Amino acid sequence: MSALPIDAVMGELLAALCSGTRALLVAPPGAGKTTRVAPALLAEPWCQGQVLLLVPRRLAARAAAEFMARALGENPGQTIGYATRLDSRVGKASRVIAMTHGVYLARLQAEPDLPLVSAVLFDEVHERSLDSDLALALTLDAAALRPDLRLVAMSATLDGERFGKLLGDPPMIVSEGKSFPLATTYAGRDPTARIEPQMAAAIRRALADHGGSLLAFLPGVAEIERTATALDPLPGDVILHRLHGQVDPAVQRAALAPPPPGTRKLVLASAIAETSLTLDDVRIVVDSGLARRPRYDRGAGLTRLVTTRASRAAATQRAGRAARQGPGVAIRLWEEAATAALPAHDPAEMLDADLTSLLLTCLSWGADPAALPFLDPPPAPALAEARDRLARLGAIDGDGRLTAHGRAIAAWPLEPRLAHMMIEAGRLGIGPAAAEVAALLSERGIGGNDADLELRLRRWRGDRGPRAEAARRMADRWASRLPSPPRGGGRLAAGERREGAAHAIAIALAPALAIAIAIAFPDRLSRRRDSSGENWQSVGGRGFRLDSASPLARSEWLAVAEVAGAASGARILSAAAIEWREIETLFADRLVPFSDVRFDPATNAISATKGRRLGAMTLSSAPDPSPDAAAVEAGLLDAVRRHGLAILPWSEAAVALRQRAAFAAAHDASLPEPGFGNLGDPALLASLDQWLAPLLAGQRRLDAVPPADLRHALDALLGYDGARALDRIAPSHFVSPAGSSHAIDYAAPGGPTVEVRAQALFGLTSHPMVGTVPLTLAITSPAHRPIQTSRDLPAFWAGSWREVVKEMRGRYPKHPWPDDPTAAPATLRTKRADARA
Repeated sequence: MSALPIDAVMGELLAALCSGTRALLVAPPGAGKTTRVAPALLAEPWCQGQVLLLVPRRLAARAAAEFMARALGENPGQTIGYATRLDSRVGKASRVIAMTHGVYLARLQAEPDLPLVSAVLFDEVHERSLDSDLALALTLDAAALRPDLRLVAMSATLDGERFGKLLGDPPMIVSEGKSFPLATTYAGRDPTARIEPQMAAAIRRALADHGGSLLAFLPGVAEIERTATALDPLPGDVILHRLHGQVDPAVQRAALAPPPPGTRKLVLASAIAETSLTLDDVRIVVDSGLARRPRYDRGAGLTRLVTTRASRAAATQRAGRAARQGPGVAIRLWEEAATAALPAHDPAEMLDADLTSLLLTCLSWGADPAALPFLDPPPAPALAEARDRLARLGAIDGDGRLTAHGRAIAAWPLEPRLAHMMIEAGRLGIGPAAAEVAALLSERGIGGNDADLELRLRRWRGDRGPRAEAARRMADRWASRLPSPPRGGGRLAAGERREGAAHAIAIALAPALAIAIAIAFPDRLSRRRDSSGENWQSVGGRGFRLDSASPLARSEWLAVAEVAGAASGARILSAAAIEWREIETLFADRLVPFSDVRFDPATNAISATKGRRLGAMTLSSAPDPSPDAAAVEAGLLDAVRRHGLAILPWSEAAVALRQRAAFAAAHDASLPEPGFGNLGDPALLASLDQWLAPLLAGQRRLDAVPPADLRHALDALLGYDGARALDRIAPSHFVSPAGSSHAIDYAAPGGPTVEVRAQALFGLTSHPMVGTVPLTLAITSPAHRPIQTSRDLPAFWAGSWREVVKEMRGRYPKHPWPDDPTAAPATLRTKRADARA
């Protein structure tokens, strides 16, 4: 066996695990940590059980196990085994088992003390997936039961300080340097142009300039396919491989294996090739610098894949693929100066993910997520949303504790909604169909990527490839855990009944596929909104979009499984057509009759409708000729709250009363509150139920309320004592010396104001007051034309009155215009009429 850099520090690692139980191992790509450490532990005296090697991807688990088995001259399943969801090779004698985090979590929950395990190795711990963070947290928690359990965190780009603190500051062993020289060049790219043509051009140049096979990193399957198209045709000695999670194991092995003599490989890969793998003969890496990560849109309740810049840690891992077996070159499609701006490490999925599965696992474990040793604690808002979702599934009770149904869900190796679907489908007798749905949704690419899940199911059933066969075996295992289906091949025959989770339900020859999807995602049931089938409205209230060329676009209703994109118009990725009668039967207990009353400001009236709803979707509606009286009253009161008191039909007298009360409340603070404040806007709005509600009986329009009734309501709020005090502090009228009565305008810009003829004021030697405020006098001629506005009548008499007299005597000779008005009698008559009197 050839020496690898990890061998130089193996003694130090073994010593650390002999004297303690934890260690951090930092080793660059190609050092051999994934395949050398686990077998080396088997000879240690403390290692009597199994060594579990946790790797982030199935391909890496299988490839690592096969490499280690070959090194021992064995086949996987003997001393070395592997376990993934679709494929496992584990024998009774297996001592080292490479497995994905999901498989490990299932084993850990079944056996919290890991009785047959001596060590757990966390490979590529820097990747920070939700499952890897959860696996590490639960293992650290379980270590309290197993003080002898060895734990090793391994990575080429380990955040040593944070992981060291999490693991209790264990020894850190560092493997020096790369095994072969690596040259890094920067090709740059146009960020406004598509990545695929630029990657294709960079790959062609690299193949011409350098020898050996080439590995190109692209963010996802779509970019891989478009780049492959852009590269066609390739030189005759170059064999193209695609490497991502949706290709069969045999295709993946071919991408890893040495190329035939006289040829070289070109591997277009996703992040699946980033860590834990050696691709034989690769001497060139072309890195797009892009990564695709799931991001949970909490507002939309959807997880979508977003393309972002790769981290510096990921770029280091990718470049290292080129120098694992010899000198290599890494070509990066960005400027060298931009490297410093890349994030140092991949962000933890924990911080931006749907935490429903994590919360269910933690509750099943018997721990609050906030109390577990996570490197990054789960965000409280995400946990709150996860609790709400589990409550809607019936998995937790009002106190947040697992129900029996929740424990049943947690026992399935599926995300909670799919596990719930399996259990409910079993009760309905459509378990096999639900198992196929779970497999289609869990294994991307099975049966193709068409949005029509029924079409994908038919393709999958006809696919005899190893991945399709493995997925079928998995679905069969899931279906076998459920009760046997009734006659009819997985669906209820017409007229048959089975008990559902909440109610008895009959499904007459219904398509089980769509029903299973509807059980899992009832909020995504969607109805077509236009004739093209492009726009859809979901029961949960979200709008979805569908390619109008899809066969599904002709359906009236869809059971939608997967969506992606922005909240305002997420794209349907997978769905099945479903008939309304099936929805009506399946969700009979969720069909809610409604009667809505709405106020229309344009008509000042209530309009009423009635109909049925499913979730946020209105299924039918029609005018309601006799709406509930209490609802109408509540609608009218709400309209006043929203639009303000001015919407009511106030009389002039009522408006004047409120203006007087407002003046009195503001200008007489010396007295105890006599009720003036009761007529202000805040007080009236706060007490609508007391004074306005009785006036609305039998009404559907606000302008139908009698204005006189509104005035009486104000009088009642003011009260007898308040009315007397108001008359004293803010009288409604000013009585002139001539005996005339003039309404006081308390809303005038200059304060309380009256309009009065000059002759009616004769004899006044002091200015009239309203409380402590001078009454503004709008003094007019006998023809009621303005002469003067005054807040100081004595000054007017003594000053500008003389000029007024000169003009007025000629214009109104029949009326008195004395030189000294303070000594003249007040009058509203002419001089002749006064003389006759």
